[in-house]
Amino acid sequence: MNGEIELSQVTDQLNSGILLLDLQLNIVSWNRFLAVHVNQKLEDVKGKLIFDVFPELPQRWFERKVASVIQLGTPTYCSWEQRHHLFELPHTRPITTDSHFMAQNCSFLPYEQEGKLVGICVLIEDVTDVCHYQSQLKETMKQLELANRIDGLTRIYNRKYWEEALGKEFARAQRYTSELSLIMFDLDHFKKLNDNYGHQCGDLVLIETASRVSSLLRDADVFGRYGGEEFGIVLPQTDQIGALEVAERVRAAISNSPIIFEGKKISFSASVGLATLNSEHKRYEDLISETDSALYRAKSSGRDQICILQKFNKCS
Repeated sequence: MNGEIELSQVTDQLNSGILLLDLQLNIVSWNRFLAVHVNQKLEDVKGKLIFDVFPELPQRWFERKVASVIQLGTPTYCSWEQRHHLFELPHTRPITTDSHFMAQNCSFLPYEQEGKLVGICVLIEDVTDVCHYQSQLKETMKQLELANRIDGLTRIYNRKYWEEALGKEFARAQRYTSELSLIMFDLDHFKKLNDNYGHQCGDLVLIETASRVSSLLRDADVFGRYGGEEFGIVLPQTDQIGALEVAERVRAAISNSPIIFEGKKISFSASVGLATLNSEHKRYEDLISETDSALYRAKSSGRDQICILQKFNKCS
């Protein structure tokens, strides 16, 4: 190979930005990648303060980053996961992203001549594709995680996740000696409703029940489908009196308003069992068992009512 290849002939072919600054942060040079994306020639920006050419830069953050390179004489780095971009450079990818600007990994390198630090070299790597596909992957994983804990029909928590949440709340209540109540309710005569009107009507009743009850609860409450037509509500920081008030609102919300299915009014109701954590409950399953027993008593006592075994030992 004859002749000496100038460095610019190499750097101008890179698909990354190279920006050279002096110690006062004035622009000394940049490569073709930046000239194209900024749409300015080097001679038009050479000698200008970087913040005048790129006003979008977080100045104080950028100055601290550069100062660490100058003081320590070692490189530093900023990834797109820390900051999506530093420089507002439009990406040219034929993909839909959340930003008009390219995602960037930026490296800050000390630039020396004859062993003396004379400037900072900023390398700007376009990682828009990586950012886009990582974001897609995270969203897919989020949806999968949600699908693993949500009941497909009612869109409330499924039994597995609901029981796990109850177990955590049970342990927390025991650890901090705090109140915890559990409500379980079962739709009355649901099999008969399915037999008379079909499973589409039954599904509509389940969906409407979940929607009505969800609107009554706090963010801290955990509402789930325990199985079939049976539901459970975990009530942290709630004593028996408070839980009874919630249970009555739930019962009334279900039984007071029929649904319309194929032009017919369909009335339905629920039987409700309630229990509050006490010293006899050694495991969260004990709390479920007591609540389920109260629910069974509510059904056997005439349905569309609330039963509590402990303390009150009555139905209402």
